[in-house]
Amino acid sequence: MSVKGPGSATKGSNRTNPDLRRADPSSAPADRPGNIRNVVLIGRSGAGKTMLLESLLYAAGVVSRMGSIVDGTTVSDSEATAIHQQRSIGLSAAPLVFDDVKVNLLDTPGYADFMGELRAGLRAADAALFVVSAVDGVDVGTTALWGECERVGMPRAVVISRLDHPRANYDAVLAECRAAFGDSVLPLHLPVRNGDAVSGVLGLLSGSVSEYTSGEPRPAMRPATAAELAAAEVVRGELIEGIISESEDETLMDRYLGGEEVPIDTLVEDLETAIVRGTFFPVLASSSVTGVGTAELLEVLTRAFPSPIERSLPTVNDLGGTPVPPLTCDPDGPLLGEVVRTTVDPFLGRVCLVRVFSGTLREDSAVHVGGHGLAERGHPDHDSDERITHLYSPLGSSLRPVQFAVAGDICALAKVASAETGDTVSAREAPLLVETWDMPEPLMPVAIEAASHGDEDALSKSLAKVAAGDPTLRVERNSETHQLVLWCMGEAHSEAVLDRLREQGVKLQTVDVITPLRETFAAQAVGHGRYVKQSGGHGQYAICDIEVEPLERGGGFEFVDRIVGGVIPGTYVVSVEKGVRAQMSKGVRAGFPVVDIRVTLVGGKTHSVDSSDAAFQAAGALALREAAAASSIQLLEPISAVTVLVADEHVGAVMSDLSSRRGRVTGTTSVGGERTEISAEVPEQELLRYAIVLRGLTAGSGRFRREYLRHEPLPPGIAVASAKA
Repeated sequence: MSVKGPGSATKGSNRTNPDLRRADPSSAPADRPGNIRNVVLIGRSGAGKTMLLESLLYAAGVVSRMGSIVDGTTVSDSEATAIHQQRSIGLSAAPLVFDDVKVNLLDTPGYADFMGELRAGLRAADAALFVVSAVDGVDVGTTALWGECERVGMPRAVVISRLDHPRANYDAVLAECRAAFGDSVLPLHLPVRNGDAVSGVLGLLSGSVSEYTSGEPRPAMRPATAAELAAAEVVRGELIEGIISESEDETLMDRYLGGEEVPIDTLVEDLETAIVRGTFFPVLASSSVTGVGTAELLEVLTRAFPSPIERSLPTVNDLGGTPVPPLTCDPDGPLLGEVVRTTVDPFLGRVCLVRVFSGTLREDSAVHVGGHGLAERGHPDHDSDERITHLYSPLGSSLRPVQFAVAGDICALAKVASAETGDTVSAREAPLLVETWDMPEPLMPVAIEAASHGDEDALSKSLAKVAAGDPTLRVERNSETHQLVLWCMGEAHSEAVLDRLREQGVKLQTVDVITPLRETFAAQAVGHGRYVKQSGGHGQYAICDIEVEPLERGGGFEFVDRIVGGVIPGTYVVSVEKGVRAQMSKGVRAGFPVVDIRVTLVGGKTHSVDSSDAAFQAAGALALREAAAASSIQLLEPISAVTVLVADEHVGAVMSDLSSRRGRVTGTTSVGGERTEISAEVPEQELLRYAIVLRGLTAGSGRFRREYLRHEPLPPGIAVASAKA
């Protein structure tokens, strides 16, 4: 691969950063899918993804100077929370043009709490660039994401970043990458040092050195010295053999081993084919600070990564759920796009980042917006017809107007009132639905409430906007505790959600999450319900006597009528049962529902004039309360069936922690890949912050899921938040 310089740039405007220069080519819509590349940047938090994107934009002439994470001036991190936390919290798109190819770079968060944003980036991309720090190396989370890409056959490359750092160790991290990702991970370039600093890279195939000592994005080229070539000889041989092993020419290896010199053009062609096929993964070296390796990386992105027409599209159904014939990335085909991120702009309202899979999305066109399959996340199925009045090319938070976006491109829509993340955009006359992508389950609850009664409406409206853009957030109004609970991915995710709500002017506060307990009778009891009121005219009169006895766990509720002689008419017997049930739902001691009891109506009195349905309902409730006052009431706590997936090395620590949480381990199963699945029964109260704890115990690699199992007696001395709090 030869190195070509970036295209020229002209001045433009930016709504949020007016001092940045915008290149006209990057804001112009691409007219052919073959000239588009969609690349998602993946890596742990702190690996250097955001600054690598800055350096690529600078090298391509999209910005006149690089932004700073510390100063909050990077293109991809514009949210106040991201600037405050100094880490990415959302998916961001930034296009550039290099050698007449448009590259849509998708920056993703590296922190596990924002896994949903990363999954959205994977959905929108056709290839992945794994960014690995030359200081910190490969973590288990990055290895797991490599496996996800491998399962779907996504083409990948690795860039070892932060070569300018004093503790950078390229060789050691390269070895880590090969150990974690496989033997098909081989370097295309090696760093070249000038003293203690990395000044350029040596191309192993070309034998030339790119020097970045001038400070310009375009490197100076020179032939490698004899010493440099000798030091790289072994690595170069491994690279050539790796490329040849991927070649469709079965004679090429024999010819190479026989001493024949393989033409560079042949090697490059086979290399590009193997990368697109997803069977060979080149490693590049870069420094965002000095610009080392950016030109070589741009060349790999444009020449070796696949275009949208070389990748298959997601599964598509009609509105009835029937699969439709597979679509292709054809600008003239049926319109099909998907919303991969939704944000709220203070001036434009709801802004949707859309990957166009098929057809051409045009300004001032009528479309169908549909979202199905996320009802369990609090996003009911919805369908609506909308008109696209504002179509943009996104550059971080900046939006540059365009007239169309062809199949394979990524664009932004504004003022589409009904659109949410995960929705499908299709033609109004032929509506379609894209199968939703796999999203992690939020497992950390955070209870919130408006600071005052007057803030409740504002909280409800703002929460709907935030939830529309975050499918990993589940909003629940608990019917038992009456709390508004946000189910989040972790602490950082919850902080981001709360910050977004507060940025919209909502005044709120967090409160303790109330565990939905149950109450039951620990022993038999009797109750006398007397509801008699005489205040002149028509009064109220109802007397009933009941016996209460506990049932086995899961026994539910039984009501037995043992009235003799008709002292209470049958219509009022039903009223007593209604009153008992109503009181059971309210609780008799701590405000939690009563379960697993049998109530027997054994006697009572009526009045020929004053008795009524309402009076006997009140008497039934009074009788149950009196029985509770004379008996021992037992609290029951919910128990969850928990399955934890961890690396074998963390099994002991996780099992010990589960035991400390009053959990009962019921089994362990080896699932391969040096991973173990632990099954346990754990009180729900002990799982409120388990997502955070498990991450700490397993260095971020542990995963768990939970499912309600049953209620069991709460041990004495265990404190819980009361439903009356």
